[in-house]
Amino acid sequence: MLEIRDVCFSYGTIQVLRNINMQISEGELVTLIGSNGAGKTTMLSVISGLMAPSSGSIIFEGKDLSKMPAHKHVSRGLIHVPEGRQIFAKMTIEENLRLGGYLVNDSGEYKRRFDEAISLFPWLGERRKQNAGSLSGGEQQMLAIARALVGKPRLLLLDEPSLGLSPVLTRQVFDAIENLKKQGITILLVEQNAYEALQISGRAYVMETGRITMSGLSRDFINNEEIKRAYLGMAS
Repeated sequence: MLEIRDVCFSYGTIQVLRNINMQISEGELVTLIGSNGAGKTTMLSVISGLMAPSSGSIIFEGKDLSKMPAHKHVSRGLIHVPEGRQIFAKMTIEENLRLGGYLVNDSGEYKRRFDEAISLFPWLGERRKQNAGSLSGGEQQMLAIARALVGKPRLLLLDEPSLGLSPVLTRQVFDAIENLKKQGITILLVEQNAYEALQISGRAYVMETGRITMSGLSRDFINNEEIKRAYLGMAS
């Protein structure tokens, strides 16, 4: 479904991504882990079209998107839930969700997508007229995911969905991500809670200083002594 070929990205003279190669097959949940500043968020922004790669290709379902603007990525079903939620605080829940379906011109199709999105988080429908800015951090994260679902993603990019959340809310968010996986949505997950991310994903990549340094099955990463020390907070 997604193939990243020799992608590089620079901020001026500072090279942030260095010859990145990754693959994601349809239906997979793949985790990208790494320390702060490794380039993970930049990688998602390049994949979603928010930033153009300096070189290399982003091949999505056989089409090179590397030179296309972000809205073209969205129209193909490649949808990004950014770090920090980025919900519209002064708009209602319903208005936020409607923005997720801004490319949908058919009212019946929009309603189907809206209903599917809130089936995952029923409270969104019950509180649809409430201002999004009044929601808790965890609720805002769930709204951001639901807004993406209204866009009917073929590939969903999730950037640090549990950042700043309590353990209880973190568990709810990961439960929601697992439900999306069961629904067949392909997911690329960047997550600082590496252990939880590896528990629900099938494969993983490690990024260090803009390079992919390791890839493999998530269950093997959990048992890898180097990964335990560096990312899972576990001593050997």
